[in-house]
Amino acid sequence: MNIDFETMAVLEEESQNETLGGVFGSTGAAAAEGGERREGGKRGRRPGRKAQLDKQDMKAKLERSRQSARECRARKKLRYQYLEELVADRERSVLTLRKELDKYYKWNLELDQGRIPEGLDAMLQEMGVVKQEEAKPF
Repeated sequence: MNIDFETMAVLEEESQNETLGGVFGSTGAAAAEGGERREGGKRGRRPGRKAQLDKQDMKAKLERSRQSARECRARKKLRYQYLEELVADRERSVLTLRKELDKYYKWNLELDQGRIPEGLDAMLQEMGVVKQEEAKPF
């Protein structure tokens, strides 16, 4: 006997409905014999039911949605402020580094011409590259 799974499921459902007296109103053997479906067995929404509650639920849902949108806009505003501050800080760093690079470029040109640029000695001493010579008595 070759019966596929779907056919077996239909047969089992029909036999269960027959033993229960067709309470669930299946479209199986009971409907074919003219049996009536129970009204409570219908699926889907019923028009006019819970209309008042649906309106209140819809109002609450809309208010939650508005509040969520407000919070989202506030987070977005804070995020953009943070990013703008970060960019401004990076731009200041870039300007500082460019000024320093320009200073070193000018010092290099002066050193190429055989002159010692102003501030080079102070910077070298600050870095600890040049040691102070102590006056030695003879």
